[in-house]
Amino acid sequence: MAEKSLNELPRELRMLFTKGSDALRRENFDYAVDLFNQILAKEPGLYECRKALRLAQMRKTGSGGGFFKKMMSSAGSSPMLAKGHLALRQDPAEALRIAEQILNGEATNTGAHKLVVEAATALELPRTAVMSLEILAAHSPKDREVAIKFARALADSGEIGRAEKILADLCRSYPADQELGQALKDLSARKTLDEGGYDALADGSGSYRDILKNKEEAVSLEQQNRQVKTEDVTERLIGEYEARLKTEPRNLKLLRQLAELYREKKQFDRSLSYYEQIKASEVGGDASLDRSIADTVVRKFEHEIAQLDPTAPDHADKLARLEAEKQAYQLAECQKRVERFPTDLQIRFELGQLFFQMGKTTEAMKEFQKAQGNPHRRIQALSYLGQCFSRRGINDLAATTFQDAIKEKVVFDDEKKELIYLLGCVFEKMGKRDEAIAQFKLIYAVDVGYKDVADKMDAFYGGQSE
Repeated sequence: MAEKSLNELPRELRMLFTKGSDALRRENFDYAVDLFNQILAKEPGLYECRKALRLAQMRKTGSGGGFFKKMMSSAGSSPMLAKGHLALRQDPAEALRIAEQILNGEATNTGAHKLVVEAATALELPRTAVMSLEILAAHSPKDREVAIKFARALADSGEIGRAEKILADLCRSYPADQELGQALKDLSARKTLDEGGYDALADGSGSYRDILKNKEEAVSLEQQNRQVKTEDVTERLIGEYEARLKTEPRNLKLLRQLAELYREKKQFDRSLSYYEQIKASEVGGDASLDRSIADTVVRKFEHEIAQLDPTAPDHADKLARLEAEKQAYQLAECQKRVERFPTDLQIRFELGQLFFQMGKTTEAMKEFQKAQGNPHRRIQALSYLGQCFSRRGINDLAATTFQDAIKEKVVFDDEKKELIYLLGCVFEKMGKRDEAIAQFKLIYAVDVGYKDVADKMDAFYGGQSE
């Protein structure tokens, strides 16, 4: 679905928009909201109308909503959000309409704006997505997931320079975050491709290849940024980069690209040799480089495990040995990174996960208590922390921890389902059957097939009938 301009509308809808704009100027916000919604029901791609609706919603919420009204609005939004997410896959236009219904009463509702983003993305309405992402980013300026989505939506709508700045600012705050770094690299490559030719690309008269004067550079950039490279492309890039390295031996970017390419080819020792060259050349610490080296070593272990012959008589012994070596390496390496970067809470989270997987509950708890200070990992850290308390039999503290995490989780996604499920299981352990089933009901209402929730519901209601 393409975004439309006012000039593309039939006369009756343009007149309706004029009436809505007049109502907005007269501060008759309810009438303006109603008129704009009528137009968008017929033309959901009309960006100017959506923008006017958002302004009317904001002013309406700011002018007429007392505390009680806002509380009632928030309380009523959860069922609507659940309904919107159910509609998202089958009918994103309906999901978008439901999100606007929520925003009509609560213009800054985070869950509704996230629903707008998902629906607008599905409908290919990038500027509509940008509008809600801008509100979400203003509300949570350090939210990594929102920042990446905001930057990508800006790029899709033609504002690549602005998108690059947003990610660059966030990368300075979180230099060890690999996903942020990769997102910034992708945008920079896209900016290079788009410079001087976005208009031709937007109207379909040009292409990325045609924009660049040097078509060989276009081919190379295209291949370099593919998520999955074919074997021949990987070989060609390796040959090209190694040839360049002879004249640019201190080019750390080339070294890193070669390390990544050799890792893709499962030539892990070659990959690690290039990473070590970077490490020897760099001044100061780089947490992301250490993380890449660790990932490569772990992949090497996993490759060796995959190569084992399952029919061999010593398969179980070899598998156990390699798994133990891998786990020992991961723990030792992560502990070294914690020592080098003691304030990096992402590494603390990773160390907590390793301790948790190894059954070292007390050690895991210490790391997750620190890691919850990372806004990008807070909810996950609380989830693990609650599970640690549950393992130790401190069920009341586990329940409180899960409840705290659930309060902070606005969208009813798989992560929230897991938190609610874990809370229900803790209530079961505490013998609080009614409280447990109340949690399982929340999941059952939106996802009957989630884990063993249906069995738990059947057992509860079957027991009641008996």
